[in-house]
Amino acid sequence: MEMEITLPLTKEKAKTLKAGDILYLTGYVYTCRDAAHKLIEEALAKGEKSPIDWQDQTVYYAGPCPARPGMVFGSNGPTTASRMDPFVEMMFQQGMVAMLGKGDRADYVADLCKKYGGVSLLGVGGASAVNAARVKSVEIVAYPELGTESIKKLHFDRYRVIVGTDTEGNVLQKQEVPKYRR
Repeated sequence: MEMEITLPLTKEKAKTLKAGDILYLTGYVYTCRDAAHKLIEEALAKGEKSPIDWQDQTVYYAGPCPARPGMVFGSNGPTTASRMDPFVEMMFQQGMVAMLGKGDRADYVADLCKKYGGVSLLGVGGASAVNAARVKSVEIVAYPELGTESIKKLHFDRYRVIVGTDTEGNVLQKQEVPKYRR
């Protein structure tokens, strides 16, 4: 099924999504990769708060290139999501509802999606110029010292993704593909 989604994505709306659904996201997301996740983990361990309120937010695993002249945003694509697997439960506990990356996830991520009512979204790698055209604004909001891995607030305009893991723990990559019939 294809559908338009206006962000933020609530848990109630996330429950209606199924693995394999194609979504067009419009609204704000936050980039957050390895280094930023580690800094959030360290802050929480010290009893500090995350620099971002993650309630009902979508985390985009991306580290975009600087923008070329006349562009709002540089080439970007989702990075390999499995690198963030160790941080998924922490982020769900902070209120995150969706994460967007590419590739397979550890088996326990499906269990965490089910436990916390969240989803894992798949972006298309190798389409960084197309992706950049769907980003209408960008603002660095935390950890500017991380450069391209700083946390950025992006505004998506119909950014196309596929539901990879739904709130029931169904994983697109593990579903049987129907055989071609003549």
